[in-house]
Order: sequence, then structure tokens, then C-alpha cells
Amino acid sequence: MQDFQKLEKKLKVNFKNKDLLVQAFLHRSFLNENPNFHLYHNERLEFLGDAVLELVVTEYLFKKYPKKSEGELTSWRAALVNAKMLSKIAGELDFNSFLLLSKGEAKELGKARQYILANTFESFVGSLYLDLGYTACEKFIKKYLIGELAQIIEQRLFRDSKSLFQEQSQERVGITPNYKVLKEWGPDHAKSFIIGVFLKNELIGEGEGSSKQEGESAAAKNALEIKNW
Repeated sequence: MQDFQKLEKKLKVNFKNKDLLVQAFLHRSFLNENPNFHLYHNERLEFLGDAVLELVVTEYLFKKYPKKSEGELTSWRAALVNAKMLSKIAGELDFNSFLLLSKGEAKELGKARQYILANTFESFVGSLYLDLGYTACEKFIKKYLIGELAQIIEQRLFRDSKSLFQEQSQERVGITPNYKVLKEWGPDHAKSFIIGVFLKNELIGEGEGSSKQEGESAAAKNALEIKNW
């Protein structure tokens, strides 16, 4: 079993209920191999943590930027609490070393692991909230996550690629981009798509994703680089 005291020491938190801390890192797959384990997986905690995380970030943005519009604040919040950002922070906090996974899942180090890390960040916030309350969550989120906001604003990372490409193509060439599925494969529960983004009939960029939306976003990002916009 992982030594969760090391994590508490690193994060300077002290859980009263140690089971809540362990449960935050307990992936569903672990229970498939250890059905008699005394705790349930972390998905309910993730559900709670997601709401707490959103509230803390929303309250911070609301108070810190009184003159910003709802639209801008929503974009900033989305950039802070998306899976990519949460998995990055979880990785930096070495959450990887504390995950309780099945042997098979432990070997998966790509995109699936990033998704697990992001979910674990949320479940940890859920555990922290139940054990130590809102103020402890606020302190943790401000310390480790909200520090990323300056870079998000400075580098305009809150602008998603699709919106940016549409804005640029309308402004520069007067055309609204359209997206088409170029290729799809895999079973229904694990499909992959290659999406093309076109200006009129001209293919500008392609992107791959596990959903059409993800493929479209990747295609737009690729198109922005190709056009140097």
C-alpha cells in the first residue's frame, strides 16, 4: 500500500479520516482485482470535488475581477478546471505515485492516465472538503491551481482553437470553416476519428480524437499552425 503520510507531508494537510484520503486515489479498476478491499472507488468523491472546485474558482474570479464580463470569467474558469490543466497539476504533485490501479491500468501511461489524474485531482478535492471543509479546499486550490491563471490570461490559453480559427478565418478571408469526418474506426465504446477542417472546399488541417469534438479541436489547432495565424 502507498504511504499516504508522504503525500500529507508534501501538501501540508493532515486528514482526520485517513480512509477518505486513500479513497480519493482508489480507481474503479483496483477493485476488480481486489474485490474485498474495504473502500469504494473514488467516482462519487470526484462528483463532489468537481462542484467544490468550480465554486472555489468561480468565487475567486468573481471577487478578483469585478469588471470582467460573465463570458470572460467563464472562459478563464474553463481553462483552469479542464482535464488537461488538472492532470498537469496532479502530475506535478506526484499523484501518480499514490494511485490505486489494477495491474493492467497501471501500465497505461498515455491519455488514459492523464484522464485518471484529472479525475483524481477532483476526488482529492472532494475528500478534502468532507474531511477538512471548504476553507482547506480553498487554500489548496489557490496554492496549486489558481497560480496558473496569470499564464492562461497572458498567453490567451482560454481561447479554444475552434473559436480562434473561426474568428481568424472570418476576419482574414471572410469564410466560416466547416468540419468533416475523414475517417473513423473502432467499436462504439472506443471510437477514433480523423476530422478535416475546410475553408470552402480547401482542406486546411486535420486532427485526431476519441470524439468528433476532440478531433475538430485538434484540426483547428493544426490549421492555426499551418496558416501561422
